[in-house]
Amino acid sequence: MPSDAAVRPVVPAARHFGDEPARQGAAHMGMWVFLASEVMLFTALFTAYALYRLAYPEVFHLGRTYMDVTLGTANTYVLVCSSILVALAIAAVRSGRDLVASVLLIGAALLGVCFLSIKGAEYVHHIHDQALPGAHYAFEKFAIPGASLYFTLYWVMTGIHALHVVVGVGVLSVMAFRALGGSFSAAYHTPLELGGMYWHLVDVIWLFLWPLLYLV
Repeated sequence: MPSDAAVRPVVPAARHFGDEPARQGAAHMGMWVFLASEVMLFTALFTAYALYRLAYPEVFHLGRTYMDVTLGTANTYVLVCSSILVALAIAAVRSGRDLVASVLLIGAALLGVCFLSIKGAEYVHHIHDQALPGAHYAFEKFAIPGASLYFTLYWVMTGIHALHVVVGVGVLSVMAFRALGGSFSAAYHTPLELGGMYWHLVDVIWLFLWPLLYLV
């Protein structure tokens, strides 16, 4: 008698959700769920920031004066431009211009690297001033109760965001090579759309961090 493996029906790969539109819908739904979890993470951080700002209003007001507004604003423009390039890349794929899409994605990834470089320069400056998180805080020019808490929140919030930027740069790089290899078409470019959604969220989160830490 034939074994169970011999008579077991072969299920086509990636056919769990029926036809192609259903599979693409499921992929988008999964990404929306993932992005919602990311929003919950940063909502918790923003809530902590708001609560501690109410407890130490003077500290958080003075803390802004030690932020480099020029670098923070430059990084805002860098991420916004990067998001625009990703949107243009998706439009290029939909019109069959794979090479253009690849170049745009590489440009977006390079802007992400630029963002990280600028942020790294800020971190070096804070480290030099010993404006470090937690028990490592020793910034003599800003040595009032609650100051270490302000910089702890700064490091945590911007650090987690920077980690997301690193992941996003990797995703954009992979999408650029896939676009160059002809993996996408006007009918199928779901991975690129999902990667773009993630990158846009990274941009939006920074648009909240920027005024909180540099302007308000």
